[in-house]
Amino acid sequence: MLCRLSVRWLRPRPALQVRVLDPSLAGAPAGGAKSSALPVWAVASVSAVGPSGAGGWYEALATSAPVQSAEDVLLFAHTASGLPWWGSILLTTVALRGAVTLPLAAYQHYILAKVENLQPEIKNIARHLNQEVAVRAHQLGWSKRVARLTYLKTMRRLVSELYVRDNCHPFKATVLVWIQLPMWIFMSIALRNFSTGAAHSEGFSVQEQLTTGGVLWFHDLTALDATWILPVSVGVINLLIVEIFALQKLGKSRFQTYITHFVRAVSVLMIPIAATVPSSIALYWLCSSFMGLSQNLLLRSPRFRQLCRIPLTKLDSDTPYRDLLAAFHSKIISRKSRTF
Repeated sequence: MLCRLSVRWLRPRPALQVRVLDPSLAGAPAGGAKSSALPVWAVASVSAVGPSGAGGWYEALATSAPVQSAEDVLLFAHTASGLPWWGSILLTTVALRGAVTLPLAAYQHYILAKVENLQPEIKNIARHLNQEVAVRAHQLGWSKRVARLTYLKTMRRLVSELYVRDNCHPFKATVLVWIQLPMWIFMSIALRNFSTGAAHSEGFSVQEQLTTGGVLWFHDLTALDATWILPVSVGVINLLIVEIFALQKLGKSRFQTYITHFVRAVSVLMIPIAATVPSSIALYWLCSSFMGLSQNLLLRSPRFRQLCRIPLTKLDSDTPYRDLLAAFHSKIISRKSRTF
């Protein structure tokens, strides 16, 4: 979904009406500001095209209520804090991550810990059920196919009953994804609307403020990051998150290995994608990824897990950060030994 959305941004856009505050501003930026270094497609206002227009579904999404709510949140943070726009983006990201995704991530770990603690009981049930089905198959003359189907159907029912008993169905652990991914998309589109002049509030253009709202090497938040520092940082932090997750999973299945490789590829692909969007979006992606990394490390803390009432499992450690460094070190050493 992330790739599809970003690829949409990369496509040449049809000619649209540019929304400006004054007809005299159509030919040049207001206040003598330097023109944005964005591609041609980025200067078109998505608000000028309806859902049935040439832009299609993306224009409908860009003017939807969730995106407008994300714009309101950003504007409120900027007005209430008095920070420059780079600080407002950072503040908003930290606030949303701390107030929304961190509690959901703690709940996800709570569910997964309860599921993990059910595994010995599930294995015990599977062993007894396998013996019982084998006896019944011998008595009633079942074929191997019928016996297998009976075993699977009964096992699914018994496991579901365990999940209901402990109120820990694994699907509940996916709530974080269903909230975090749309929020990431809506915030990204809201910042794109700001950066392309598609969003205005109370008579001023947010785009004009973003042209001088940056810091360090990215002073113009409507322009691309020509240094590629922001895009590369986004990719590196996302890869760190993937590697931390991969080191946590012991005895991964082949499917989990494929998923890990796929997410690694997506993390690398995010680098050139982040280099083709305004710096405001790349900055948001960097802040969001950094908060995600911090969140993953925090949820390894035994004290924090105890505070969130996450059940203990046999995989928990009293020294998680030391174990993480040791795992990284052993992984690097093993790769070097294979190289030589």
